Formats: sequence, C-alpha cells, structure tokens
Amino acid sequence: MLLLLLLQVLASCLWLGQSDVVPSFQSCPQFFFRATPPNNALQPNNPAWICQRYNNQYHYATLYNRDLRIPVYSAYLYQPGPGKRPKIWLVEPQLMGEHYPKAMEREWTLINYFNVSLEQLFQSQAILKDYKNLTGLNRGHLNPSGHHSDSSSRTATFTLTNIVPQDEKLNGGAWNNYEQQTMISKTKDCTTTYVVVGAVPGNNYIAKGRVNKPSHIWSSACCEMGNNQKKSWAVIAENDKNEVQVITLGDLENRLTQLYRKGQVSLFHQDCPRY
Repeated sequence: MLLLLLLQVLASCLWLGQSDVVPSFQSCPQFFFRATPPNNALQPNNPAWICQRYNNQYHYATLYNRDLRIPVYSAYLYQPGPGKRPKIWLVEPQLMGEHYPKAMEREWTLINYFNVSLEQLFQSQAILKDYKNLTGLNRGHLNPSGHHSDSSSRTATFTLTNIVPQDEKLNGGAWNNYEQQTMISKTKDCTTTYVVVGAVPGNNYIAKGRVNKPSHIWSSACCEMGNNQKKSWAVIAENDKNEVQVITLGDLENRLTQLYRKGQVSLFHQDCPRY
C-alpha cells in the first residue's frame, strides 16, 4: 500500500513537471508582459493552451484553434542569436489526449514508438501532409526561429501548432523584412521585449478544408527599457499581399476588435503603452 502511494505521488510530480496542453498559461506566464496573456476576445470556440515544450524546457506559449487547425497566436521573448535553421518538423502529441507524450515530437517517432496512428494525429491537429503541394503558400511561422538564441528554442518553433498557411511572397518578402530588420531597429534600446504574434481566421482553406488560411497576419511587441520606461509597436498584413503596415499597439487592438467581433481586444497588460 505504501509503495502504491509513493508511486502515485511520483507520477503526480512527473505530470506537473511535464504539463504542456493546459487550461491556461499558468505553467508558462514568463512569456507575457506582467504575466498577462491577451484577453478572451481572441479565444476560439475550441481552444488549446499550449506551453510549448522541447528538451525538457518551455520555449514559448501558443493558443491553438483545434477546429481550424491553426494557432490563434504565439507569445515569446525576443532573444535573437546566430544559429542554423532547423530541418525538423514536430507535432503536439497532447492534442490527441492527456495520456500521450507531454512534449512536441516528430510524427514518425509517435507512429513508430508510441503506438500512435496517423489517423489519430490527423483528427487532432494539422499534420505534414496538409502542407504538401501548396501553391503560392508557405508554412509560415508565427514565432520565428530567428528570434531565438539557442538550438532548442529554434527547433521548438518548428511545430505545426506554430504554423499557418502564409502567402509565399509575404513570408519571404515584407514579413521577413519586419522579422529580420525592423525588429532589430525597434528593439535597440530594449532590455526585454515581449512579443505576441497571431493570425486572423479567413474564409479559405487548404488540405480539402482541414486547415484555415488566415486573412491577416499580425504581430505586437511590448518593450521594457531602462528607468522603468516602456514602448510598444505592432504590424499587420493581409495574407495575400506582400505588404506590412507598421502601426501602434492601440491601432492593432482596434483593428483586431473589428476583425474578430468578440469584444475589445487587449494584447498586453495595461501598463504597456498603446500609443
């Protein structure tokens, strides 16, 4: 009896230490300014809160839309550094159920070592097959690998729960320029930069209606500087044009309020300036 009790306690501790898909972001609040995620005005009907875990460490947070099989947004700390672009694609086993592995994994590994069928993965989320033979679209990262300083964090961004079908010209053009150039200049005086980047669901789909193609891609940042000063900025792009609009955080929140129609959107804690 005592041995059984000890095993139950040990299992409980392991579970708490491994939890990823959770009812909120309580396991990974560090990716949000003042530990405050965006409000419920962005929340889909069938959400999954994912503390994105790889190599036994949390790297960012994602709100995932189970029905449309795309992320609503990903939140992370901007910490760019040199390094190679990973050549791996991962999925989130826990979207199939709580008793599956607690960290992102390769499809091949789950099928061959965890007795998972491709159909189980297929029903729970987007899979690699959904993104094959795309025309005019890429697998677009919300949280880009280039905004991370180490190999594990960069690899962790290569999960399909962080990917949307993105216009290939936008992804390789104006959006890439924002990620790689504008962010560098904007964050010059920042000590810590919190980023929330997301996608507005659209009316079109890929993979025979399985995966939504967003109408817009957007990103927002809250920057902490010295002397307790803060600043913010934001961008939005239509997902069929190679053009990015740089706007204020307040303007983006108002635009998203109109696009989502679920009430006033708030992306950061109120201490982050809107204009």
